[in-house]
Amino acid sequence: MDVGRSWHDATQRYALVAFIDANLRGASQVLLQNNPATGLIILVAVCWGAVDAQTPRAAIGAVAGLVVGTTTALLLRIPHAPVREGLFGFNPLLTGVAISIYLRPGALMWIYLVIGAVVTTVVTVATGAVLKTWGVPPLTFPFVLTTWFLLLATYQFARLGNIAIGRPALPHTLDQRAAHVHVTAAFLTPSMLKDVSEVFLLGNWVTGALILVALAVSSRWAAGSAIAGAVVSTLFAVWVGASASAVAVGLYGFSAVLTAVALGGVFYHPSRRLVPYMLFGIVFTVVIQAALGTALAPVGIPTLTAPFVFATWLFLLPKRDLVQTEHHELPEHDMLRTR
Repeated sequence: MDVGRSWHDATQRYALVAFIDANLRGASQVLLQNNPATGLIILVAVCWGAVDAQTPRAAIGAVAGLVVGTTTALLLRIPHAPVREGLFGFNPLLTGVAISIYLRPGALMWIYLVIGAVVTTVVTVATGAVLKTWGVPPLTFPFVLTTWFLLLATYQFARLGNIAIGRPALPHTLDQRAAHVHVTAAFLTPSMLKDVSEVFLLGNWVTGALILVALAVSSRWAAGSAIAGAVVSTLFAVWVGASASAVAVGLYGFSAVLTAVALGGVFYHPSRRLVPYMLFGIVFTVVIQAALGTALAPVGIPTLTAPFVFATWLFLLPKRDLVQTEHHELPEHDMLRTR
């Protein structure tokens, strides 16, 4: 029995199945994939990480943001194809995770989350229209921009106090002792897996491993690129003396993982000549991560996936005679799936 064909046929016959399919694809689009099985595994991974961290609301927030975003796109009568591919679900999903983690739990937080998910969808449409001029995708920028506004506003809203993003502070030079780390397999392996899981703001190595499995289901190139992003970013961060605690929980690698997936097999055809280009993109993402950490410290908001967005835009705009792939789902037999 061909499960994939049966599922596809069901999406054509039943509106509810089509809606579920769009949401599963939306979850996979966080990692730039277009595969419902990948999306399902990713949601399981997020649930595991959220429950293990004793913040099950993060899993609920992810699903709520995903469903609200997809529903908003349908209500806005956006063309069916991009909605079906999940392109209007993944940014609201991330907004839902961020709001549920960073803000104090309560009824008002959930209302704020729904507002954020709706607005993130609108921002996705707006930024897509603007960026079409330069031929680059919005990536996770709608999530970053909307969530920055939502979090900054909480400093003025007494009933929406944040509980996890800390307070504004002037940046300072890192103490050498804070950068000291014993480079061992016991340190590097969980750190690299947390690089992957922190894409969803969850520092859990099991979640990271499950996400890699999800990527491999969709594209071995994407999974390999994600591993390369985690390895290179972690080693580079350790080499330049980044905070050992930040490296350990994956904060210097999650954007680099996304950059690696984007450059290593989604927006460019994989090739040997592409490898050094991707590696420079990974390294520069770590640099942007540190720079934005410094710049945003005085206003007290996290970088989120902004380093990935800026680095990927910068490495997509030149094109450098590298052949771009089409941003749509390839046939079932092709191992490389693209946006």
